[in-house]
Amino acid sequence: MFDVAPTELLLLAMVALVVIGPKDLPKALRFVGKWVGRARGMARHFRTGIDTMMREAELEDMEKKWRAHNEEIMRSFPDLNAPVLPPNALGPGGEPAAMLPLDGAANAGAVGASGDVAGPPMPSAAPAPIVPEKP
Repeated sequence: MFDVAPTELLLLAMVALVVIGPKDLPKALRFVGKWVGRARGMARHFRTGIDTMMREAELEDMEKKWRAHNEEIMRSFPDLNAPVLPPNALGPGGEPAAMLPLDGAANAGAVGASGDVAGPPMPSAAPAPIVPEKP
């Protein structure tokens, strides 16, 4: 920000030595150092506040995008707990003949209200093991 060359610093030190004097120069430098430290602290505090505000604004923006995306997903997938018509449930005029819940056997492979996947019934007995024939 400030471009101070080494020769300018040397000139400033010489003027300070002549104007302030060698006896009070350490006290003056300590005073200037304290104020420079305070100014840096205030700048750091300001920068931290700005960074926090930017981070909060980004989080709010991300939350808005997330909500919009979530609403889009919810609109594209209808309520999974609603009754579903099997493909063969349409009457002669194309109107629904009967409404069946997802838990019914006609909806094999569909997800039911309890979260279970309905499927064909499992066989009650295990198949017989295959035994090789003796020659």
